[in-house]
Amino acid sequence: MQNFYPVLATLAAYLLGSLAFAVIVSKVMGLSDPRTFGSKNPGATNVLRSGNKAAAIVTLLLDALKGLVPVLLVRIYGPQFGLEDGTIAMVGLAAFLGHLYPVFFRFRGGKGVATFLGVVFGIHWLLGIATGLTWLIIAFFFRYSSLASLVAAAFAPVYYLFGNRLQWYAETPVVVCLFVMGLFLAWRHRANIQRLLEGKESRLGAKKA
Repeated sequence: MQNFYPVLATLAAYLLGSLAFAVIVSKVMGLSDPRTFGSKNPGATNVLRSGNKAAAIVTLLLDALKGLVPVLLVRIYGPQFGLEDGTIAMVGLAAFLGHLYPVFFRFRGGKGVATFLGVVFGIHWLLGIATGLTWLIIAFFFRYSSLASLVAAAFAPVYYLFGNRLQWYAETPVVVCLFVMGLFLAWRHRANIQRLLEGKESRLGAKKA
């Protein structure tokens, strides 16, 4: 049975990641479906474009938690079931992919930024702070959520490897997980990258038309 624990943990993380909280929160709060306006992306940034900051904050927190909780649970309780860094990496990636390709929403999900940050915080709180601060700094100065996300995702594996000097004990599966998530995040932002190059990308705080 112990051999199935990594599979069960990974499956549970994917199912949790498949909960599209942007859609759920918007429906509960009586807002328009975020898939029908703005970037049509079911994420916190697009919910913000509805003009409801509270809904955007709740969505952001829930999307981050579905990345944080599975990783944290495996880190804390996993060792007694034989779950180590390889499972942490699989669980984090599964939660992230669940957000991108949710089984409950016809595999049409968000871009995974908040869930990515949740996974990163679950891996190590210092790594989460470094990655989160990178996002905040880029977002504050340039006002582009997409650019901030891309830069933060690119630096996360670097921070993790650097953390080995601080005795975070960098493990190959986790590094691969961070790198793969960064590639998926960049892929999901390909349209944003094109708009950034053309100077047409929407800035943070812009409301829907």
